[in-house]
Amino acid sequence: MILGAMEMSHQGGTEAESLLRADRGAVMMPPQRRWDGKGDGEKAPFLRNEPVKLTPAWEGSNLPNDTLNLKGVAMELAPPKDRWNLIYLTLLLHGLGTLTAWNMFITAKDYFEKYKLENTPHYAENFMTYVGWACQVPNLLFSWTNIFVKIGGNLTTRIVWSLCVEVLIFVVTVVLAMVDSREWTEIFFILTIILVFLLNGFNAIFQNSVYGLAARLPPQYTGAVVLGSNICGTLVVFIQWASDVFTSSYRTSAIYYFIAGMFVLLICFDTYFALPLNRFYRYHETLQERTLRVNPALAATNQNAPVQQKTPYGLIVRQSFMQLYNIFIVFFVTLAIFPAIHSDIKPMSEGFLGSNFVRLTCFLTFNLTAMIGNITASMWQFPSQKWLFLFTTVRILFIPLFLLCNYHPMNRKRTMPVLVQNDWVYWTLAVVMGWSSGHGSSLGMMYVSGTVAPENAMTAGMIGGATLVTGIVAGITFSKFGPALVSLDAWTSM
Repeated sequence: MILGAMEMSHQGGTEAESLLRADRGAVMMPPQRRWDGKGDGEKAPFLRNEPVKLTPAWEGSNLPNDTLNLKGVAMELAPPKDRWNLIYLTLLLHGLGTLTAWNMFITAKDYFEKYKLENTPHYAENFMTYVGWACQVPNLLFSWTNIFVKIGGNLTTRIVWSLCVEVLIFVVTVVLAMVDSREWTEIFFILTIILVFLLNGFNAIFQNSVYGLAARLPPQYTGAVVLGSNICGTLVVFIQWASDVFTSSYRTSAIYYFIAGMFVLLICFDTYFALPLNRFYRYHETLQERTLRVNPALAATNQNAPVQQKTPYGLIVRQSFMQLYNIFIVFFVTLAIFPAIHSDIKPMSEGFLGSNFVRLTCFLTFNLTAMIGNITASMWQFPSQKWLFLFTTVRILFIPLFLLCNYHPMNRKRTMPVLVQNDWVYWTLAVVMGWSSGHGSSLGMMYVSGTVAPENAMTAGMIGGATLVTGIVAGITFSKFGPALVSLDAWTSM
């Protein structure tokens, strides 16, 4: 059989070669001797009966990537490696990009409250709550919609256009930082909230697409996206710190700060187009395409699962209820405190950490310790599924504890007594709160898929993600009551 194939290849190759020498352009081949397929020993001709248009660029005939030049065979024998971890680092960078929008706006607290909105106290004191809603409501809508309506589309189109819109919104934000908006502060506030809403709406598409992109690769590359998103908050704090140190005003600092955020997104845009140039990425992309092409049953399972069996949403929620509770309560408590209440706590000791008090004890501490919590959860799965609810429920105590710190909301007179009067005790509370947030949320997301049958694990994970965002929105909403709670007249009589 092998010799016969070699002979056919030699005859066909000689015939084609002579024809190509005769005319380098397109050649119309005469009809060949018909093959009746009756097994009379006559071999099938190399060329078909109908006229065939030959061109030198035979690879342009829309053949699958893995069949051109038999490259797929060679790649299977020796799969390419991710040299210098370029693809891993690229996905880590895209993980940074997925949370850049959220972190850039909540960390720019002083720029908005003390500079742009200083003439409108109502907007200034509620800015963090409104920005939190504008950031997370698009994620909330997208996450729950994606559970029941499968949002598809070409990854390239979704990533490219979402990044383009995000960059454009950052350009508008930089322009707004440059202009004097003191005469139209209310318009500036409304415009900023609209921009933040649109920015995070397109960012939700980008984030979903990046995880879909990482799913084509080995599991550790999804971990790279998660790691990048965890690093993002810490990196943004340092960017904001540097912009403050090297500039002399809120205006100039904000211009460079938002340009840096735009620069991160532009790098994400550029590196996305570099992915197909990497052999490691092309190999796994081709492998996935060929798997779906060779195994139609698998392709049908991926694309038409609802036809085979209706997703039992009620059963999934009942089986995973405790882990969904854990996920919700962790993020509810965290966002009830951070950043709205956390960032308005003042030092008890005059000069403690100077002007960097909020930057260090709030933003840097939370982002750094939450990232460490994500890491410890992957190394140490404690508490177990059964007892995690105790760990997450006890965290509710953080809400009154932070209110009892030296919390002074803008334009409010505090009447609640300050019981946590040591700055180091407060900072310790901040460390434990941040770490427990990262550790508990990671465990909840890890456990939720294991509470249901394997075929429902993906849906359980998606419901867990939507529950996560629901907890964030609920926590942001609760944080709005913090100023009222510490300024009640009832505290004066105690």
